[in-house]
Amino acid sequence: MSAAARRRRPALLFAALCALGALAGLTACAGPRQATGGCAACTVGTASWVGRAHQGLRTASGERFDTAALTAAHPSLPFGSRVRVVNLANERTVVVRINDRGPFNGRAIDLSEAAAREIGMIAAGTAQVRIEPI
Repeated sequence: MSAAARRRRPALLFAALCALGALAGLTACAGPRQATGGCAACTVGTASWVGRAHQGLRTASGERFDTAALTAAHPSLPFGSRVRVVNLANERTVVVRINDRGPFNGRAIDLSEAAAREIGMIAAGTAQVRIEPI
């Protein structure tokens, strides 16, 4: 087994246990981030945003970063996944496509500038959000 596969094993085990719990009728899965609102696949955490300093740089998926696109970086969701991000302070939402890896500082997700603007978190820089897979 490769080193990369060994590193992914705990995350895959956690996801499998969460899926089994959902099939058994449990409404939330305990873990690093507690699910909310009866959505077993939802997570809550801190979002930050990435702006013009990264414009045009390559993302982990190989595409160029675009501040105007509704995209995000997530540590583990597959590239191309779409998630709804809800700002818990104002309930504004945006749907983004995962095209990069990160954040690596304990935050849950890094949004593009356009996505951050949609949910009203530009001035604050960070926000508590709920991430809902679509």
